Amino acid sequence: MDGNRVLSDVAVVRWRPGTCEQAVDIVAEEVPVALVYNGISHAVMLATPADLEDFALGFSLTEEIVGGPNEVYDCEIVEAENGIRVELTIASESFGNLKMRRRNLAGRTGCGLCGTDSLSQAVRILPVVQNAPVFAAGVVHAAFDEMEKRQTLKMKTGATHAAAWLDIGGTVSFVREDVGRHNALDKMIGAMAAQGKDFSQGAALVTSRASYEMVQKCAMAGIGMLAAVSAPTALAIRMADRANITLAGFVRKNGLSVYTHSHRLV
Repeated sequence: MDGNRVLSDVAVVRWRPGTCEQAVDIVAEEVPVALVYNGISHAVMLATPADLEDFALGFSLTEEIVGGPNEVYDCEIVEAENGIRVELTIASESFGNLKMRRRNLAGRTGCGLCGTDSLSQAVRILPVVQNAPVFAAGVVHAAFDEMEKRQTLKMKTGATHAAAWLDIGGTVSFVREDVGRHNALDKMIGAMAAQGKDFSQGAALVTSRASYEMVQKCAMAGIGMLAAVSAPTALAIRMADRANITLAGFVRKNGLSVYTHSHRLV
């Protein structure tokens, strides 16, 4: 997706102490993105129209639509009148399972469960993560600093969240941005899955609060550590504890708080 669709210039009246001026501001685009599986529209999410192939694969994995990248045969981005269609061709068995438990989602920025039509769908039993590395707290802080430097959309607009991968060597990679925090994490997971990366060998970093669904997405991918710049919810803490995920919040220069499985942060 080209940069003109991701960002837009808008006129703004800018007030500052003692001044008022006409100016041009750069804002992030937010468009409806329909995820279509084998010709059937399954979910519509509001998202930043960048890295949509990564988003589609990550969403498909964390929502258990497919069991692995090899079950996605094709992914095509189609411009539509009122948004974007991401048309995926998936394995027939995966599509059959999807049809059996299909739900209609009406995605909103920062809302991960809109459209879920039963309590059992909202709070799923998560797999227990088997392996995760140990990190020094200083490495995590340095990683957040590095991730911030790579948030190009945030630098221009101030409107996007980011997710990134921290590997066991302390390297930050797969930085993905979106107006929705869940979308950013799905994009990161999808990008890694497309390259066959091992999710047990690092940690996920997010520039948001740690909601239950962020923990859920990490559990589904097999990520054993989630570090967030803001607070977790009580449900996220309980589910991270059960899923054997180290959950850290308030990761900022003056410290961090570890809510579950603290032995992985030293």
